[in-house]
Amino acid sequence: MLALVAAPGAPGNVGLREVGEPRPAPGQALVRVSAFSLNAGEVRRLKEMGDGEVNGWDLAGTVELPAADGSGPAAGTRVVGLVARGAWAELAAVDTQTLAPLPDAVSDAQAATLPVAGLTALKSLDIIGAVLGRRVLVTGASGGVGRFAIQLARMAGAHVTGVSASPERARGLAELGAEEVLHELAPAGPEFDAIVEGVGGATLGAALQRIAPLGTIVSFASSDPSPVSFPTRAFFGRAPGAKLQGLFLFAELQRENSGAHDLGRLAELVAAGRLDCSIDRVLSWRRGAEAIEALVDRRIAGKAVLTVD
Repeated sequence: MLALVAAPGAPGNVGLREVGEPRPAPGQALVRVSAFSLNAGEVRRLKEMGDGEVNGWDLAGTVELPAADGSGPAAGTRVVGLVARGAWAELAAVDTQTLAPLPDAVSDAQAATLPVAGLTALKSLDIIGAVLGRRVLVTGASGGVGRFAIQLARMAGAHVTGVSASPERARGLAELGAEEVLHELAPAGPEFDAIVEGVGGATLGAALQRIAPLGTIVSFASSDPSPVSFPTRAFFGRAPGAKLQGLFLFAELQRENSGAHDLGRLAELVAAGRLDCSIDRVLSWRRGAEAIEALVDRRIAGKAVLTVD
C-alpha cells in the first residue's frame, strides 16, 4: 500500500512510498483511509522519525475488515478514528475504542478534523466543567483546537475571549462565538474563570496571572517551547484555589475509554450544523509537503485536510 512516510531532509520531511500493510490486533478494525488532517505535534516529530516510518493521528474512511473480537463498526461502515501512529496511509489498524461511525451528513474531510483537535477541545472543557455564564479564554484560538474550543464553550453558555497573534488568521473567530479577540495576552487585565491554553511559554506565564480564584487552566500544547516564567504570588496569592492541569489526549482517552463515544458526540454536532470544522484547505496527499510547510509557516487558519486519492 501507499503511505506518506517520514523522509527527513525532503520537502516537508515526507515522501509518498510503498510500505507493508498493517496487521490489526483482535480489538482493531482495518480501515481504508479516505482523508486525514494535519496536526502541529505530528508534523514537528517528522524530523525525529526514522526514514520510512508512517506518521499520523487523525483519519476518516471505511471499515474494510471489522475487529476480530466483534467490537466496533461492521465492514462497510464510514468511520472517524484516532491512532497513535499510522493514519497517513491507504490502510490503518484502528482500536475500536477510538473509532466511531459517521452520520451521512458528515463528509470525510469534516470527520478527519475531529479526532485530535476536536477531542482536545472537548476534553479541555470536560476538565473545566460547567461554563454557563463564565468567562473562558482560549489561547492559540486560530488553530484547530482553538476554533473547536471557542464553539464548544460558546455552545455551553460561556463568554468567550480568543487570543491569536495573527489578525489575518483570526478572521472568522467572532462568527464562531468569540466575543472578543486579543492579539496578545498581557499579564495584567480582567480575570478569566477558565483558560484553554495551547501555546505555552510567555502565554502560559501570562495566563497564570489572569486566572480567577478557583479557576482552571488546561494546558495541552507548547507551540512556544520557551521556559514559562511568572511571579509565583501572582498565581497562588491573587487567585487562591486556582489550578493548572495538563492534558495529554492519548493518555486521557486511555484512562477514560471514551474516545469512540466522544468522537460520536462531535460528529453528531457537525451533522446537526452546530459545529464548524474550520477547514482552511483540502489537498491531495500527493501535495502533502506543500500542506505541511504551510502549517509550519503558520499559513493555515484552522485545519488542513489531505485526501487519499
